[in-house]
Amino acid sequence: MQTTFKALAELCEKLEATRKRVLMTSLTADFLNALEPEEIEPAVSMILARPFPKWSPLNLEVSWATVSGIIKRVTGAEWSAFTEAFSKSGDVGSMTKALFENSGVRRQMALVERPLTILEVRRSFEQIAEAVGHGSREKKERLIEALLSQASPLEAKYLAKIFVGDMRTGLHEGLMEQAVARAFGIPLEEVQKASMTVGDVGEVAAIARKEGLEGFSKISFRVFRPVSLMLAQMANDVAEALKEHDGKTAFEYKYDGARVQIHRSDGEVRVFSRRLSDATESLPEVVESVKENISAKEAILEGEVIAVDNQGFPIPFQHLMRRFKRVHAVEDTAERVPIRLYLFDILYLNGKSLVSVPYMQRRQMLAENAGKIPLTEQLVTDKTEEAERFLMEAMDAGHEGLMAKRLDGQYTPGVRGKRWLKIKPVLEPLDLVIVAAEYGYGRRHDWLSDYYLAARDAETGEFLELGKTFKGLTDAEIIEMTRRLKELTVKDKRGKVITIPRIVVEVMYNEIQKSPKYKCGMALRFARISRIRDDKSVEQADTIQRIREIYERQFLKKGRYKTG
Repeated sequence: MQTTFKALAELCEKLEATRKRVLMTSLTADFLNALEPEEIEPAVSMILARPFPKWSPLNLEVSWATVSGIIKRVTGAEWSAFTEAFSKSGDVGSMTKALFENSGVRRQMALVERPLTILEVRRSFEQIAEAVGHGSREKKERLIEALLSQASPLEAKYLAKIFVGDMRTGLHEGLMEQAVARAFGIPLEEVQKASMTVGDVGEVAAIARKEGLEGFSKISFRVFRPVSLMLAQMANDVAEALKEHDGKTAFEYKYDGARVQIHRSDGEVRVFSRRLSDATESLPEVVESVKENISAKEAILEGEVIAVDNQGFPIPFQHLMRRFKRVHAVEDTAERVPIRLYLFDILYLNGKSLVSVPYMQRRQMLAENAGKIPLTEQLVTDKTEEAERFLMEAMDAGHEGLMAKRLDGQYTPGVRGKRWLKIKPVLEPLDLVIVAAEYGYGRRHDWLSDYYLAARDAETGEFLELGKTFKGLTDAEIIEMTRRLKELTVKDKRGKVITIPRIVVEVMYNEIQKSPKYKCGMALRFARISRIRDDKSVEQADTIQRIREIYERQFLKKGRYKTG
């Protein structure tokens, strides 16, 4: 018998009601253990607020403006009731539940004998994603309305959360891995390793359910399934990097570009962005270069794409982002914003995973297979003076700084560690999320130009504000930002809009200060937006825990102000 979507919603209610990690893991493990094999991956994805697994090319392509309009239509709610419901909860799902409970509308579910199941909800998501071309918007709206019309208030709450990609139960991916390990009796380290390799914990859970630990022995990289990226920590300077890497390391230029993961199999090439979304159509030059130069039958490579001017000098990041958004008239954009690819790692070659191979050996294999595609500029040294000179050369060439990579370091997908360190000779920027905005003054009175900045609490999923800024964006960017934020708005009152957290921006600041004004107890001093990070998802933005670490690190070089 198929498991109902209501059962999944009830699990999420229990998760939302507790902050005890052990209980969350236990509840989720028990739920997974009771599912049919084919329900495992869809259930895991939905519990993590994903309509599809990470590797899926499917995308709902539905804005919050569309979803909210359908919710109002289904419930008969006025905008005032809509904003009032959000004011009480501050959560899109809870707001949706309240509207459904108060609507008094007898929905179609009363005429349907059987309830929604997990697999039926997945099929509805697939139909919505597959609606493309002429008339697709109307078809998507009909499908969403049909799905919500069958939903109870509780089910509608979690459907809305999945539509906006924000579950806020506190069950993050790490806890889900623990739940999978517990549910199917697999050692946690094996689940974590498999999740890194496959790139999706839902698929790992399905393998665990069907084949147990034996199935994990068959897991390997699959070409055209993007792999979670290895991440770097910050280092204050080259001396710190050398010390951390036992006195000798590989320094490489840190380009002001967009990280890409390139998959090749036979004659086919696909390019994935930092968010692991398919960017192949937007970057035809990368595809052609790989086809011409990479002779390996199968390979997974990593590189950096930068935008350059007609003399080959790097130009600002925001110009590059235009390329990633473009899928039509690419040739025209390519002529105006030419790009250059630099390779820096190889993860897979002709059927063999290379993540356990030491970095310098991987670098040599990359050089042997890159053809004429340039590798990132590199210096291997144990001398501080040489490294500092190399850093200056990188800065003079218009790049951001350096990466330092441990010579014997393995590649650890999805992990931020000290095997890779990034060195920037400026104050460490933060990737924050816009959660609200206000209309400006004077000539900006029609634009949402004052932005409230927040970081995600990794423990609870809540977004905690750190301050606001009106600085950094051009008029054109503010106009586009206004359009995007209006589509994400859930409450509009007296010139201030509250939005679904979706847009990531890189923020510069002078200092992180202690502040009773904000719930997190911290605030940014002189914050200004340096660029819009459309290449990053909300999950890839900085957490409040990391910002606290930076706040504490400030006092390694200066004293604290003491009260009393």
